[in-house]
Amino acid sequence: MAKDELIAILRLQSIPNIGDVIAKKIIGHCSSPAAVFDDKLSNLLKIDGIGTHTLKGLHDQTHLENAEEEYKFIQSKNIGYSYFMNPDYPAYLRHCIDSPILLFKRGNIDLAGRKIISVVGTRNITSYGTAFCENFIEEIAPLNPIIVSGFAYGVDICVQRAAAKHNLQTIGCLAHGLNQIYPKVHAKYTPDIEQNGGFVTDFWSTSNPERENFLKRNRIIAGMSEATIVIESAEKGGSLVTADIAHSYNRDVFAVPGRSNDKYSLGCNNLIKRQKAQMITSAADLVYLLGWSIEEKETKTVQKQLFVELDVTEKSIYSYLQKDGKQLLDSIALECKLPIFKTSSTLLNMEMKGVIRPLPGKLFEAI
Repeated sequence: MAKDELIAILRLQSIPNIGDVIAKKIIGHCSSPAAVFDDKLSNLLKIDGIGTHTLKGLHDQTHLENAEEEYKFIQSKNIGYSYFMNPDYPAYLRHCIDSPILLFKRGNIDLAGRKIISVVGTRNITSYGTAFCENFIEEIAPLNPIIVSGFAYGVDICVQRAAAKHNLQTIGCLAHGLNQIYPKVHAKYTPDIEQNGGFVTDFWSTSNPERENFLKRNRIIAGMSEATIVIESAEKGGSLVTADIAHSYNRDVFAVPGRSNDKYSLGCNNLIKRQKAQMITSAADLVYLLGWSIEEKETKTVQKQLFVELDVTEKSIYSYLQKDGKQLLDSIALECKLPIFKTSSTLLNMEMKGVIRPLPGKLFEAI
């Protein structure tokens, strides 16, 4: 990209009343970022939804000076960037109305033709959440997806470290500029992340990790991927914001269930209960629900379950479903010589263990 075009984009970003949505509208009208500053204000005011308040400061030299300073930083630190109109811009993110007009990046990121999923959750990850993260990544690794998260404490760093361990490309979406890493204690993990993946942000080098920045960056985590998975969450939390954003983008949202009295499963359970997320208990569930096409040898690896201990009744039901395929609740009860109430409760337990899945019409099948 030519220097004057990049500076024009940065200049637009610097103007307080022009956000990403308005910037795209103005650029579309003028055909290029640089042309915005050559056009007459009277012409720009003809754009639907654009008023004098929005364009206030458009030709303020302070914004040009700010843009030139940030340009120097980009050049001096060899920062990569993707403009929303260019082919290298994340394809899923481009379809989001409020996606950034410019995305800064660092590392070895290659999105071409890849499956991309976001994984988020509480900063106060429990042993249950840690086990799920590590097992999920091990199971999904044969499909070689890109794992997107926020590089924060808890679920984020757990899943990104696991991804790096299995040589999966992983991307950390930051809530500040690329001149720093937050939290600082995670700086030791950046070489592994950047070796196969990297970091993205729409914040300048002058931005610090303020609370509102984390909420803003969540749209990138949700927008970059075809699906978002919430591992653990309290009743309120940033990961639920990410899930809501993903839902608003018409993306698939998944949540890992937990016990009803576990503090850091309340958020996930509520997402499932309110039908804002589908329940998953293994990577195989995700593969099935997203309709990913994979090789048979990969299927067997992905279908390795987190919970494999079955009692005698569960083994009987599982063997029947494996042999005869999808079956009705009544048929299962009849074949396994069980009362309906016992069959129903057993199937629920098996679903929680991730060895069967319910289907429309009261059908069940083995995973």
